[in-house]
Amino acid sequence: MEKQETSKICCVTGGSGYLGYWLVKKLLEKGYTVHATIRNLDDESKVGFLKSLPGAATNLVLFQSDIYNPHEFKHAIQGCEFVFHVATPMQTTDTQSSQEIIKAAISGVRSIAESCLQSPAVKRIIYTASVLGASPLTKDGFNVNSCTYTVSKTLAEKEALRYNGEANTNGGKLEVLSLACGLVGGETLLSFVPSSMAVMISQLIGNLSTFVALEYMEQLLGSIPIVHIDDVCEAHVLMGEEKEGIAWDKSKLVKMGFVYKYDMENILDDSVKCGRRLAVVVSLNC
Repeated sequence: MEKQETSKICCVTGGSGYLGYWLVKKLLEKGYTVHATIRNLDDESKVGFLKSLPGAATNLVLFQSDIYNPHEFKHAIQGCEFVFHVATPMQTTDTQSSQEIIKAAISGVRSIAESCLQSPAVKRIIYTASVLGASPLTKDGFNVNSCTYTVSKTLAEKEALRYNGEANTNGGKLEVLSLACGLVGGETLLSFVPSSMAVMISQLIGNLSTFVALEYMEQLLGSIPIVHIDDVCEAHVLMGEEKEGIAWDKSKLVKMGFVYKYDMENILDDSVKCGRRLAVVVSLNC
């Protein structure tokens, strides 16, 4: 793909993850300078993967930042025009409690938003939310059947939106936009099948734990909204490039001119092909 020219600088948190990596790739293709955060700069498998992207040699800067140490993000944010907050805490040890994960998600959003307010260049935060955050709640704000991921994404999104309209150091106001994503699949640049795609094709791979997650999503939402990774990242870029003052809380992507490239059949076909390529879908006539 021919590189497009732009002078804009942006930050992507969680740059080595499924969505983050694809977003970094797309932004580089469009000519952006990207500040990408990863948890460990000594992890050559992730660092090397990012540095191998076209345009990375000149337009990619990597920063070590861990969502469990949210103050680390401020250096990556400095000088950026907008910030894509994609990173979200997941359980990394057997002893980690749900409350630790939820607290890390909220603290991460708060620290990143505060860093954006202190960086004169930052105009907008695009928060990667989940449709699970729109699930039915009880009077005290929680769904008793919700899993840790659902609660953490819901409360983190609420915390992010609290900063919308806050004054920054250059006298302007910070915009915070939330993009609620369905179950993401289609393809991956990683060497393994991402968890969201594994959930999507769980009936084909015969994985009970991921199928339980699929059932949970259907019970919570009444359906299973799916979306292609490429459409997700294109939507993120659109939200960064749109002019200020858009009524984001009332406008749908399609009303803003966004065109989905992939329908349900395309998404599922690509996900199955990806599963076959990575040897998790085998011996199936589908």
